[in-house]
Amino acid sequence: MSKTLIAALYKFAPLQDFTDLRDPLKAYCEERDVRGSLLLASEGINGTICGPEEGVRDVLAHLRADPRLEGLEHKEAWADRPVFKRMKVRLKQEIVRLAVDGIDPNETVGTYVAPEDWNELISDPDVVVIDTRNDYEFAFGTFERALNPKTQSFREFPAWVQEAIELENKPKVAMFCTGGIRCEKATGLMLREGFEEVYHLQGGILNYLEKVPEEESLWKGECFVFDDRVSVDHQLQPCWGKWVPEEARHVINDDTNYD
Repeated sequence: MSKTLIAALYKFAPLQDFTDLRDPLKAYCEERDVRGSLLLASEGINGTICGPEEGVRDVLAHLRADPRLEGLEHKEAWADRPVFKRMKVRLKQEIVRLAVDGIDPNETVGTYVAPEDWNELISDPDVVVIDTRNDYEFAFGTFERALNPKTQSFREFPAWVQEAIELENKPKVAMFCTGGIRCEKATGLMLREGFEEVYHLQGGILNYLEKVPEEESLWKGECFVFDDRVSVDHQLQPCWGKWVPEEARHVINDDTNYD
């Protein structure tokens, strides 16, 4: 059986014509037997695709041919079968829904931290480590010392910040998520709240699992992904739902949702 290449991707970029991009992009993917879920908004693109290696790489090159998406980064993994049943390209207000006006990662963003430097940062007892993902994702696995906001969607994160973080003293914060998009957007929120030292894991958990050897890792458990694999282990190998926490069972069969 041929291997399936999986590419998780996102980029914040001004796409004022995003509505016009949907149908041609969907057709381009389907012509190459590429499946998945992509979200388009005026602020950029976000999603995961899978398919034959040549087809997935064609789609990535096609996206980067747009000068606005030239620097688009992606994370790769492999599976022995497709992890999506069909191709969807959706139009959204935001490619990850924070629902707070004026937060634009194209203009304001925290300090990126490479996976190789992440352990040192989050081992500092003065650093507040925040998992910006949802409660059901946290249940699969997370970093040592990470706070769980216990949210069901990213839209709930701003309210949690107001309630749970010491806003007066403005501690140093380190934030992370699956692929980097939510924590990147969340840094703008923290900076607007007056936090001066705001850090986030570049490329997210998936990048960390790829770059940091398991024997040196501070990650515990599996990483939830929004496709048929359900979660991946430290080698980015599919777990195919071999263990699903009670908190996560309600989302396993839902459509892909990056909120």
